[in-house]
Amino acid sequence: MPPIDIELEKLKIKLTEMWDLVGLQLQTGYEAMVAADPELAGEIKKLGKKVNHYDLKIDRMCENFFALFTPVAVDLRTVLAILKINANLERIGDTAEGIAFFLKKQDGPLDPALLEKTQAIFMYEEALKMFNDCQRAFADNDTALARELIRRDKVLNRIFRKSDNIVLSFLEDAPEKTKQGFILLSIIRKLERVGDQVSNISEEIIFYREAKVLKHKGKKKEKE
Repeated sequence: MPPIDIELEKLKIKLTEMWDLVGLQLQTGYEAMVAADPELAGEIKKLGKKVNHYDLKIDRMCENFFALFTPVAVDLRTVLAILKINANLERIGDTAEGIAFFLKKQDGPLDPALLEKTQAIFMYEEALKMFNDCQRAFADNDTALARELIRRDKVLNRIFRKSDNIVLSFLEDAPEKTKQGFILLSIIRKLERVGDQVSNISEEIIFYREAKVLKHKGKKKEKE
């Protein structure tokens, strides 16, 4: 195997390791939310330190790759995509830490009726599935799956757009649960950002495999 391919493989392996760590952060956040476990939420912060280490390591590896090989064509697109995917993974890790921050403020379980009305549990599960499917799309060079993920993000967007009115309506009848409403809305906003970041990564997969730039294309505001 040529040296350039060996180094590219090392980059992909390191990125996959970071992907696994960020996925663990998101999964732990989901478990902390369902179980109302603040200790689990605290674990996300610890994982965040490892994610930050990987972020810096991958950046340095990409810089060294450019210096050693001066890549062109698909090799250049691959490293550029890895740089951007790395940045988005780091942001998803930060988002998971943000979810943990709000979960640690909650006293006991979130109201089941409020969770059901807002579809917050479903939203979290779908965000996790999208994140994991995105990793599979990268590993398999599956641009069809990457395009599907961009479409699936619309589901999270719809839940997010409806959440404010649902929570406000709920709090009219249960004003004593205002803190819960604020926490849940904050988590929903974070999950919407996860969907956006997965879409960004999906665009990078399409970019490096097909040399097509999708950023800002076809992103017209959806109608209810």
